[in-house]
Amino acid sequence: MPEKSEIVDLLDNIASIMEFKGENPFKVSAFRNAGNSIRKFEGDIEEMAGANRLGEIKGVGKETAKVVSEFMLTGNSIFYQELISDIPSGVLDMFEIRGIGPKKINVIYKELNIISIPGLAAACRRGEIAKVKGFGEKTQAKILEEIEKLERNRKFILMDRADKLSAKLLATLSSVKTIDKIEVSGEVRRNMEVVQEIIFVALCPKKNAAIKSTAELFTSAAIDDDELIISDFPVPVKVFFTQDTSEYYNLLFSTTATAEVLSAVKYTGSIAGVKSEEDIFKKLKMSYIPPEMREPQYFTIKDAAHKKPSSLSFGDFNGLLHFHTNASDGNNTLEEMINAGSKLGFKFFAVCDHSQNAAYANGLTEERILAQRELTKALSKKLNVRVYQGIESDILTDGRLDYSPDFLSNFDFIVASVHSQFNLSETDMTARIIKAVENPNTDALGHPTGRLLLARDGYQLNIKKVIDACAANSVAIEINANPHRLDLDWRNIFYAREKGAMFTINPDAHSTQDIELTNYGVLIARKGGIQKEEVINCFSIQEFDKFLSRKIKRNF
Repeated sequence: MPEKSEIVDLLDNIASIMEFKGENPFKVSAFRNAGNSIRKFEGDIEEMAGANRLGEIKGVGKETAKVVSEFMLTGNSIFYQELISDIPSGVLDMFEIRGIGPKKINVIYKELNIISIPGLAAACRRGEIAKVKGFGEKTQAKILEEIEKLERNRKFILMDRADKLSAKLLATLSSVKTIDKIEVSGEVRRNMEVVQEIIFVALCPKKNAAIKSTAELFTSAAIDDDELIISDFPVPVKVFFTQDTSEYYNLLFSTTATAEVLSAVKYTGSIAGVKSEEDIFKKLKMSYIPPEMREPQYFTIKDAAHKKPSSLSFGDFNGLLHFHTNASDGNNTLEEMINAGSKLGFKFFAVCDHSQNAAYANGLTEERILAQRELTKALSKKLNVRVYQGIESDILTDGRLDYSPDFLSNFDFIVASVHSQFNLSETDMTARIIKAVENPNTDALGHPTGRLLLARDGYQLNIKKVIDACAANSVAIEINANPHRLDLDWRNIFYAREKGAMFTINPDAHSTQDIELTNYGVLIARKGGIQKEEVINCFSIQEFDKFLSRKIKRNF
């Protein structure tokens, strides 16, 4: 059965192909709207399809429902296949390039007869694209840049996808009777934000039998000595087989750490007679380093206290901060978000819908903010929880926060974030963000670099100067837990902790399901050794109130 994301991708692809072909704009919109509706749908899509009720989902029409039903039943769409039947496959690949839409791809195909991404890249390098009406030198350079980025990014998958895939594979591999013990290693074990291979280390006294049994589980598996390479997945999967405990832990240790770390700890090869990774560290005369911190940056930490492993967990969180509701661009009501968060153990909540400048996200006007403030008070009483009126306030180009200085006093908690004008110079962007951080109303800096992993680089800024400003102004730095962001980058956590910065780990949830994304932020925080007391979400209500009143008087 296809996943919801696959259904959404199908509908989006159909809309793009129809636009490429110049078909009726209303039909194009119908498929694009249906994709958005299913993306936001919180119910059981499989149950709706089985009961022939897909048409009851707002935005899903008769024709789109038929396409979805067929896709869910067969894993295919005749409509889509017919739509692309006369388009070269290489042209379809071009739709993955950011920055050029279906209409521009049509021009490239029709006027220049370019039918592949390599062909497009070559045309850019020859300067041919810039000569086409509607393109120019800048567009040509941007296309080439995006192609190169796409080729690099295709080698990776995001943390959440790697996490789910490795868990599924681990369950499958654990079922092999000749495998006594198996663990995930490599980048997944180190909590890397993007992953280019998934590694497992297996302990199996009957090694040859284990290799044979494991290979039979997969349609594409190549055996190389004691290694099984499986290519059925978005990234290569490798399984290493060992016959005894000492060999197992040595291989787990050496495949977890980077080459730079192995060199730094002077690990030159197998250490005999060990029964755990702790034994390896003892032999190396070092304190134990948890897997997630086995990075070169660990060895740059000056304060010994900051080398302490983190025990931070989802269960330490009391405050659900920076989440969105259907008042702006979220899928659920405020009450639904609070109820879902309460079931997961959260004790207080700060709703942070988009501010009025974010018109694309249905940002809240002042009147709507005042109405929502009354709602937070009513829900606090009704649900017997503390609900704070927050906002994700756009940082305007000149560094001011969205809304007037007087109106900002209506908020209990303010996350300041950049959502526009990403192309400022490093100097101007740094100054812009620092000005917002220095605003006495700002409590947290949201997704500090604006990056979208495997999609968009962060904007140019001096992150150390921004971190300095956050520490100096008692502004918490967000680790945005959405797997597409995971921003602040873990590589900057070490410096931020050194400067005494506080952190807030937020799912930036746009639905009740998104709340659990917090877990990915926790994994990133653990890479930097962040402790519970450094995270404002882990504060008690009393401690959080004290934090919110540290610069300006707030009446809750």
